[in-house]
Amino acid sequence: MAITKQYLKTKPVCKVTFSVPAEDAKEVKVVGTFNNWDTKTKGLKKLKSGIFKGTVDLETGNSYEFKYIIDGKYVNDSEADAYLWNDFAAAENGVLNL
Repeated sequence: MAITKQYLKTKPVCKVTFSVPAEDAKEVKVVGTFNNWDTKTKGLKKLKSGIFKGTVDLETGNSYEFKYIIDGKYVNDSEADAYLWNDFAAAENGVLNL
């Protein structure tokens, strides 16, 4: 898994690109505090290489909790900036620090 951050010079925005290698998966979504954990969000695009990829524009100066949903199963990114325990989910969430 990979997270790429591209900070814009003209706006307080960071383009965050999520790349998830999941050749056998049918669907991969990224959910988090930036989209109110909306599980109905559009999934990442599957490339011919088997990697699911998508970009989200997020405001800088904030931290966001997130997880992937791979074929219905919640998964953390091993390259998250940090991890934070969430009592509601009874699990850790990945954190993006922008």
